[in-house]
Amino acid sequence: MPGQDSISDDDLERFRLRRFVETLSMAGELTTHDAPCDLVDLPELIDGQAKAVHVTSVGADAQELVANVCGSRSRLAMAFGVAPDKVREEVQRRLRLAPEIVEMDSARAPVQQVVLRGEKADLTRLPAHLQHGADGAPYISAGIDFVVDPRTGMTNSGIRRLMLRGPREAGIDLVSPSDFRAIYEANVKDGPFPVAFVVGAHPIDYMAAMMRVPVDELGLVSSLRAAPLPVVKCVTNDIRVPADAEYVIEGYLDERGHVEPEGPFGEFLGYYGALKRNPVFHVTAITHRRDALFQCMSIGGRAMSRTDTAQLNAIRTEVMVWRALETAVREPLGVYATGSSGGMFNVRISLRQRVPGEARNAIAAALGCLGNIKNVFVVDPDIDIYSDEQIDWTLATRFQPDRDLVILSGMRTLPLDPSLADARVGGKAGYDLTWPFGSGGRLDMSVPEAPRFEGARFPSVEAALAHGPKSFEDLMAAMGSRDGREIVRVLDQLRQSRGLTRDARGHYLLG
Repeated sequence: MPGQDSISDDDLERFRLRRFVETLSMAGELTTHDAPCDLVDLPELIDGQAKAVHVTSVGADAQELVANVCGSRSRLAMAFGVAPDKVREEVQRRLRLAPEIVEMDSARAPVQQVVLRGEKADLTRLPAHLQHGADGAPYISAGIDFVVDPRTGMTNSGIRRLMLRGPREAGIDLVSPSDFRAIYEANVKDGPFPVAFVVGAHPIDYMAAMMRVPVDELGLVSSLRAAPLPVVKCVTNDIRVPADAEYVIEGYLDERGHVEPEGPFGEFLGYYGALKRNPVFHVTAITHRRDALFQCMSIGGRAMSRTDTAQLNAIRTEVMVWRALETAVREPLGVYATGSSGGMFNVRISLRQRVPGEARNAIAAALGCLGNIKNVFVVDPDIDIYSDEQIDWTLATRFQPDRDLVILSGMRTLPLDPSLADARVGGKAGYDLTWPFGSGGRLDMSVPEAPRFEGARFPSVEAALAHGPKSFEDLMAAMGSRDGREIVRVLDQLRQSRGLTRDARGHYLLG
């Protein structure tokens, strides 16, 4: 493990949230509000916004807050330094990199510049606001949780919300199947279970928290950063967290298990999650930078494609589906999980079929690799999977329901799907929007395009046709025509003198 001397002060700023927000500002991806505002004003400033939102003075303590940082593919692409359609490839490339973890002393760790314990560790002094009208209370919505599995010593991370219950207590959503839930339930009998939450981090760190890879997930942050990760031990437990974060909230889940009501909350599928029984989080310390930037995530509501959770989910889904496709078909070309479906329910796949049935193989692979995927659309290489217009057109013109629809029932799915109506399993569908294998070349399956007027020149229309059958476009190119009507007149003469005919594709040929 490299020593902390290998981490410079510049390194401790390179992946800082504030530095990334400054980059967004220069790129025109940030809206800044400098006028002081109350917490009650935040939903109006944040909800449904296409850009990230920076509020420089919120609440009685005039704190700084940023939201929607991960709420577009273009901003995630900026975080990884690639074009928007290359994010999935870049994430997969970086996942193969070996991690480097550098442990730092507390004295050098920016996130421990301010340490609050005891009565001073007050959750209600953080600028957490009521995000949706029926939420149970204000939520800290951008928490990356870090826990250590006592059985393996490996760090696990995810993204978890915290509902304020008081100055030193919060509810935590731990009902959905997750590694964190399994680790907690396996160890809760031994007493309070330590956990730390990072609030305010680079988008890459949030992407790392979304991944489910059987490794020490602290190392995933380093791999996806493609850089050494500075970490520091928490001040009230032994969990290591990124030393360059904005805030860390330390504490534990008590041993009573799923006992206290938590919620409702506007969930990432665009609907409310009901009141649930969940564990209680107890804060033991809050540490932060001196000029800390608090972060909140956009989650529920109608503008699903502009939420942080949908965009992060989409990249994770695409990575997982691509892995499945690599063994299921010969030439996958692209994967896109739509943000408007929460980044997981509707997935589009582009492939080049090498043998019959590969479109069905792709459907089966995608529907089986993630429980959250509900609908899969497979298209030929000529279709842009990022275009809603082209997908709609392809569904209308290349799809026959009785031939091309694949339906699976009794499948494991996401319990939050409101269409399940309390069922524990659900249905999934695959849409084969590809042309039947081997049907390429037919004119009635070809897409009209503007003429290019390319091809060899000839001294006359008759000479061109003597060379072989020609389309009208070919004949215009052959004569260098800038009009075309003179070609019509010559063809009329040839029809009468040479028995001009046409083949099945409409090409002209001499009789």
